[in-house]
Amino acid sequence: MDAKRVAQEALAGRAPGQRGPDPAGRASQQRALGRYGEELAARRLTEAGMTVLARNWRCRSGEIDIVARDGDALVVCEVKTRRAGEFEHPMAAVRPGKAERLRRLAGRWLADHGGPPAGGVRIDLVGVVLPRRGAPVVEHVRGVA
Repeated sequence: MDAKRVAQEALAGRAPGQRGPDPAGRASQQRALGRYGEELAARRLTEAGMTVLARNWRCRSGEIDIVARDGDALVVCEVKTRRAGEFEHPMAAVRPGKAERLRRLAGRWLADHGGPPAGGVRIDLVGVVLPRRGAPVVEHVRGVA
């Protein structure tokens, strides 16, 4: 299924491939919105020359949305997706507690995958805003934590 179709279904409140109304409600809508935002973020990182190593990597401590390589650096990327006008801007969503959790998760990734690369580790944020009309706005900020 292409990204445009996933976006249309997310905006309609349906999970990808689902027909009709969503019986599970808002939680399912939020998951679809998040998946769409992560797809856009992965594309943005790839277009910027990065290599996506993993998506939705999980361990007991939590989840990393995207793990990528940027040259010789490892990038742990948090993705925040919002509809325009709802809640706070996605770039404001990574507060000190979340940043600390991302640092711990990065350490866990490194422990599981052979240690730090020569270029070190960086934590990035990709914010996705979906306006009522028009193309999504995708912002990538490097080194947020």
